[in-house]
Amino acid sequence: MKNTLVTESEIEKQKSIMRHIRDTARDSALRLAYVDTYGCQQNESDSEKLRGMLREMGYEITPDEFAAEIVVINTCAIRENAENRVLGNIGALVHTKKAKPSQIIVMCGCLAGVPETVAKIRESYAHVSLTFPPNALWRFPELLYAVMLRRALDEGRDPAICRAAAEMPVGPRRMFVDDDRAAIAEGLPTHRDMQVRAWLPVMYGCDNFCSYCIVPYVRGRERSREREDILEEARGLVAAGYKDITLLGQNVNSYGAGGSDNFPSLLRAITAIEGEFLIRFMTSHPKDASAELFEAMAQSGRAARHIHLPFQSGSDRILALMNRGYTQSEYLEKVAAARKLMPDISLTSDVIIGFPGETDDDYEQTLRLIEAARFDSLFIFIYSKRPGTPAAKLEDNLPKEVKAARFERLNNLQNSISVEKHSRFIGKTVRVLVDGQTNEGSYTLKSRTNGGRLVHLTGGPELIGRFVDAGITHCNSWSLFGEP
Repeated sequence: MKNTLVTESEIEKQKSIMRHIRDTARDSALRLAYVDTYGCQQNESDSEKLRGMLREMGYEITPDEFAAEIVVINTCAIRENAENRVLGNIGALVHTKKAKPSQIIVMCGCLAGVPETVAKIRESYAHVSLTFPPNALWRFPELLYAVMLRRALDEGRDPAICRAAAEMPVGPRRMFVDDDRAAIAEGLPTHRDMQVRAWLPVMYGCDNFCSYCIVPYVRGRERSREREDILEEARGLVAAGYKDITLLGQNVNSYGAGGSDNFPSLLRAITAIEGEFLIRFMTSHPKDASAELFEAMAQSGRAARHIHLPFQSGSDRILALMNRGYTQSEYLEKVAAARKLMPDISLTSDVIIGFPGETDDDYEQTLRLIEAARFDSLFIFIYSKRPGTPAAKLEDNLPKEVKAARFERLNNLQNSISVEKHSRFIGKTVRVLVDGQTNEGSYTLKSRTNGGRLVHLTGGPELIGRFVDAGITHCNSWSLFGEP
């Protein structure tokens, strides 16, 4: 695998800056930072690194943005609704800034890689001091320090933090970083909030360029981590007691593309680690989901019997416009191949309603695919135009009310399938991993089956982190309910 690696000296520079910020605190008072995350699991994993770096700088993580000296908003750009929500919440931070004028507000994540959005921040959100895209995440200490240094100098202070001015570039009062260097940074500190489940990135970026998707433009081209770096981290997670580990990538199935390694081989190596744990992965692109992958899953007792395989549309014509690289029949063949090897596999997916040019027949083809595939659950989205993508140039003249009606009909179909599948578990005993507490009336615990089904349980917190047998009593379209 040929990847651009951030050098050890560059990582050490960031660590040195972290230590410098920690050691040059103006007083001994507790310093607080707030990190808010939007979007996918990869963003959640990125925020774990942001929290890890902030802790190395001497900050404790707080859930209160008003109390924080540093506020970091890790954003999602995948849909317009997500962008509007993020911008609304960033706008509301003007109140935290007013209450604490020394507060530094940072926007990162995928939206910080969209030029149109960064221009909005520059022009209309004066309380935001720093933006940087996902590829610059490893430089967070350096960028934050430049903002701190400029502020200290502007205020006429000469504390220890200013003494490195000759060694570090002084940033402008507001920094908008555009870093398109697609590299892999190993060795960054990580702070995980979860105690049972863990994210483990195996690759970054995407080469598929689906016509509606902005990810390749904001996260860069595919690059895979070295196998031994992944295995070392996996062994550490198992040793630390994590029981449910999810391998992450925009398309994990293309891990190692162009090299001697591949994802099924990596999966076999990770599931060979000794311990009591399950391995999940997401997301899988259907065109790259191979028989070799299904065999690796079937032959390992530690690989979860679940695959998330987004199909997006059942119409071959729309799939071609989306640049998905497969047809409806090819997708269903993959589903049949997985179920032949693993009859108990749980299959989940994504679908987009109202893609530009979608006709009634295209929509009916999507319904037919759903009826044929019988998904356990389905994430349904109405098409969202994203700037800079090829699909944004297509005429989108389908009325909103038609899209809404199609959404409702499809949602009702999938709910009926989900309830039918879940009803089969009533009266049965299933093995689950209890991963946390919840508030569902008398059901105070949440857990997952091997196939990833959500199960609400009765019981006490002492069960968290344990595999238990649960008797299922009832269900709804999204979850099961039971007793240990």
